[in-house]
Amino acid sequence: MLIVQKYGGTSVGDLERIENVANRVAKTREKGHNVVVVVSAMSGETNKLIGYAEHFTSTPAKKEMDMLLSSGERVTAALLSIALQAKGYDAVALTGRQAGIVTDDTHTYARIESIDPTAMQNAIKEGKIVIVAGFQGINKNGSVTTLGRGGSDLSAVALAGALKADQCEIYSDVDGIYTTDPRIEPNAKKLDTISYDEMLELASLGAKVLQNRSVELAKKLNVKLYAKSSFSDNEGTLITKENNNMEAVLVSGVVLDKNQARVTLRGVADRPGIAAEIFTKLADANINVDMIIQNMGTDGLTNLGFTVPHSEHENAKKLMETFDHEMEGMDFDEHVCKVSVVGVGMKSHSGVAATAFTVLAQNNINIQMISTSEIKVSMVIDEKYGELAIRTLHEAYGLDK
Repeated sequence: MLIVQKYGGTSVGDLERIENVANRVAKTREKGHNVVVVVSAMSGETNKLIGYAEHFTSTPAKKEMDMLLSSGERVTAALLSIALQAKGYDAVALTGRQAGIVTDDTHTYARIESIDPTAMQNAIKEGKIVIVAGFQGINKNGSVTTLGRGGSDLSAVALAGALKADQCEIYSDVDGIYTTDPRIEPNAKKLDTISYDEMLELASLGAKVLQNRSVELAKKLNVKLYAKSSFSDNEGTLITKENNNMEAVLVSGVVLDKNQARVTLRGVADRPGIAAEIFTKLADANINVDMIIQNMGTDGLTNLGFTVPHSEHENAKKLMETFDHEMEGMDFDEHVCKVSVVGVGMKSHSGVAATAFTVLAQNNINIQMISTSEIKVSMVIDEKYGELAIRTLHEAYGLDK
């Protein structure tokens, strides 16, 4: 078998942990498998490098930042290779460029365009363990680029696809995907299997285990993905294609996202194109709008509400002020959160949303906004009720059983 393994920052946080990873990789090798390992920077390293740059300016050039930040992963790759060599294994460390990863020109948030796996394939044929610095590649001009948050997961999935690997294992400090955050609900259960679509919803709704871009790519390339812990030998969770058995499970998980702020525009001029103008302005400023609700207009006016990431709240506020002449007033609420219920079983079962609404009502939790898709129901509520909502929903759907 050819296995791609990815180890995140906490898994390679210090020299002792890199040694632990070397032992894990060696164990996989001893089972007769070929191994390609993708590594992140040691935990805290990226922030340290950002701090160095910001010593000189608060707005460093993105091209130079890519050159700087990519060094963190290279350090880890080299150290892991050295650790494996010290144990008697033939290992080689490669940068993103040497691994053949070519991206577009968007510095600090590049997208992978192609991968030439020849160098890795040659090393594998020579019996080497290949260690690749994650989170990075080069553009067509030969400049170093980085892939943005969760970029090492993306590197691992893309390499697994290019190498036609049998499976891709993402190692972190969590031993799989749970029905909800175990820190909120101690009765949360680890899932053995979850579909790509469910995982995509959970990742985009706030679950931190896997980055949604990597899950999206895994689905596209049909890469068999495992979420595992580098600190235990538990099986982990398999993320794979949806099957009929999955539909028997009504709900797979409930998730809380505290990174939300609500914007309400009151008495907006109800004319064709006003919504397009508002949301185009937000899009041009790279502000991601999540849930949108618009009331029916009366007297030529309508109310428009939407949510944005908490970190973009102030930027959204400034942009909306440019529409002052088109509305009666604005309200901004930073003290909201989003609770979501996810499961492919929703496609073939009715009453999932009704259960959620009933449970929240029984706990005197007011729902401010609702958004649904085929496999999820999301609700915006007051942030002080977020954890209570998660615990009661988790119990209501029998996820603690």
